[in-house]
Amino acid sequence: MKKFNYILLLVTVFVSCQKEKAVDKTTTLPFFNSAEFTPEWISKESKNYDKIHTIPSFSFTNQNGEQVTNDHYEGKIYVADFFFVTCPGICPRLTKNMRFLQKEFKDDDSVLLLSHTVMPVRDSVPVLKEYGIENKIDSKKWNLVTGNKEGIYDIARTGYFTDEDFVKTQDKEAFIHTENFVLVDTEGRIRGVYNGTLELEVKRLIKHIKMLKKEIR
Repeated sequence: MKKFNYILLLVTVFVSCQKEKAVDKTTTLPFFNSAEFTPEWISKESKNYDKIHTIPSFSFTNQNGEQVTNDHYEGKIYVADFFFVTCPGICPRLTKNMRFLQKEFKDDDSVLLLSHTVMPVRDSVPVLKEYGIENKIDSKKWNLVTGNKEGIYDIARTGYFTDEDFVKTQDKEAFIHTENFVLVDTEGRIRGVYNGTLELEVKRLIKHIKMLKKEIR
């Protein structure tokens, strides 16, 4: 009986592994479940499928003074990033490339954009509104959000895993300044991370968004 149970266990493990290998990595994007950004291809049959990391609940205010929550992005693919209006370095490039995404998917209601300010004290609703106008941002496609600093920083670090320095220092008071664009699927799961300052990376992101759309179908 013990020998039979052992054989049964081996067969079960083998079948399980076979199901895991069924994921086609050439047409399916991985999941990212930690700040290490280790790609994981997880099949729907896997026992870990229901444990995949999802973006936690949030509530912020956009450039029109409207409340923006997870509900706004439910069932949508979206790209998230973090910036601030007076940033002289990477942020203008991030905004330029987000605007490129806005143009690429302007007629596609299934793809949205979300930018969080990391300086909410300065980046009030009127400031974000003006910034949106200056950068030709379509608020129906792309939300610029502000809100409680603690909430923004927490979701950046534990939701989107965008603060690489925090992983090393665990310093909650440190300023967040990241070039990452994070691709999130229709169920709030991270499917890709890209350097938003690089044109080549943005093109790769566009390719992955289109892959994700096919996967969802």
